[in-house]
Amino acid sequence: MRKGAVRILVADDFAPWRREVRAILQARPEWSVIGEAGDGWQAIQKAEKLRPDLVLLDIGMPGLSGIQAAEDIQRISPGSKIIFLTQDGDVAVRRAALAAGARGYVLKASAVSELIPAISAAVRNGDGTA
Repeated sequence: MRKGAVRILVADDFAPWRREVRAILQARPEWSVIGEAGDGWQAIQKAEKLRPDLVLLDIGMPGLSGIQAAEDIQRISPGSKIIFLTQDGDVAVRRAALAAGARGYVLKASAVSELIPAISAAVRNGDGTA
């Protein structure tokens, strides 16, 4: 981990996508991926153990949805900011995600252009809604 870097946990059930996101984030010296999770339960466990500055969460994960995981993460690690990185563009789902405490919502289809600005905004201002 880089000293002073924003510590990020990436939670998504598709391992190749997690690796791609990790590679994008690790290319930025101010960010450090400190862990990965493959489902909502793992995301909660790792957030409790690692206390990341930021959690990137998918919504549609097996076992426990990202929205449910976000609620628990906010309770056990209130200093962790959450950004959803998901395929689900439904307005009602987006509202539920923001109500669960998310600081941002980025569609995977737009990740190349919107993820870095959303993370930067969440870290800087607390709002990474894209």
